[in-house]
Amino acid sequence: MSHKVNNHPVRFALLLAVFCALGPFTVDMYLSSFPQIMKFFETNASMVQASLTSALLGLSLGQIIIGPLSDVHGRRKPLLFSMILFFISSIGCAFSPNVEVFIALRFTQGFSASAGLVIARAMVRDVYNGVELTKFFALLTTITSVTPLISPLLGSSIISFTSWVGVFILTGIVGIYLTIMTIWRMKETLPVEQRVSSNFKELLENYKSLLRSGTFIGYGLASGFLFAGCFAYISGSPFIYQKIYGISPQIFSILFALNGISLMIGAQLVKRLAGRISSHNIFLIGLLSSFIFSLAVLVVVFSHGPLAALVIALFSSNISLGIVGPISFTLAIESQGHIAGSASALFGILPFLLGSVASPLVGLAGEYSAIPLGLIIFITSLLAILVNVFLIKNGKPASLSEEIK
Repeated sequence: MSHKVNNHPVRFALLLAVFCALGPFTVDMYLSSFPQIMKFFETNASMVQASLTSALLGLSLGQIIIGPLSDVHGRRKPLLFSMILFFISSIGCAFSPNVEVFIALRFTQGFSASAGLVIARAMVRDVYNGVELTKFFALLTTITSVTPLISPLLGSSIISFTSWVGVFILTGIVGIYLTIMTIWRMKETLPVEQRVSSNFKELLENYKSLLRSGTFIGYGLASGFLFAGCFAYISGSPFIYQKIYGISPQIFSILFALNGISLMIGAQLVKRLAGRISSHNIFLIGLLSSFIFSLAVLVVVFSHGPLAALVIALFSSNISLGIVGPISFTLAIESQGHIAGSASALFGILPFLLGSVASPLVGLAGEYSAIPLGLIIFITSLLAILVNVFLIKNGKPASLSEEIK
């Protein structure tokens, strides 16, 4: 990586954040359009939610393919191809003739958007390691967390004066912008001499070595389970907030935007704690707080509590996610520098793969029940704790309380 990039970490983080934000932007921006899309295609809520599932599957599969390709061919070329494909699929979504085609194109859109996530993370590992890696990734997460603040508000603003089609026209424009950014601004961070062989067997061996690492998979699954709960919220919240609590698309967007603030708070806590207490202990703090607040969510939905109580419980739960997300990534990938693309891909697909399973489950009880959401968020937080107990080798340090002091 060039010396210039190292001297401007904030500028570098801003550039990478644009690409990292593409995945959340693709998922979040059209959420307030769910009821409108359901009416346009004359379908049901589950089919509309299937378009979210399709995009999440695309984001998963895309990372597992594009990550290793970036280890072989460098970071810029796969990124450029993906941004062009993102533009084409976005415009295709806008003019889909039926919901089946729409779902298929959402998969392609998610597949191409995954390049922004996996390659940006690999580039961070190309440049940083140790505490610097933790702090930079926390900074990147903080900046990227602005996306949930902007995208739903932007989406609801668009459908207030045009149809849901306008949302996907805008994502197509974003695709053009990112293509230009890749050509003119993105520097290659992986020198030719550090790239891996294109031999398919060697690529498979890289994945096998990662899968055999209990700590790598453990951190990946723990983060993945918590993000699966988050994706369940993303899938169910448009119907829960608008159907059960009767709020408008605009108010929904404001409430949904709180997620970005909560993730920013969590990431800032990681940045402040990094270097003061061990990274694994920061991870444990995130897991424990996630369990406590997910239990609060469960109590609220079973008691049919007020909207304010649900919003506060979900906001607090997402702060925990903002802690676990960046710290689990740095713990998992720190020792995988030679195959950062593959490691970033495998780590990155878990949230989307698990999220694609969790998202449709929210709607099983219909549009007027929040109980499935509460159960999913609680169960995923419990699974994250169990993963830490059984898979992560360094376990729970006995000196946790002493370190915090």
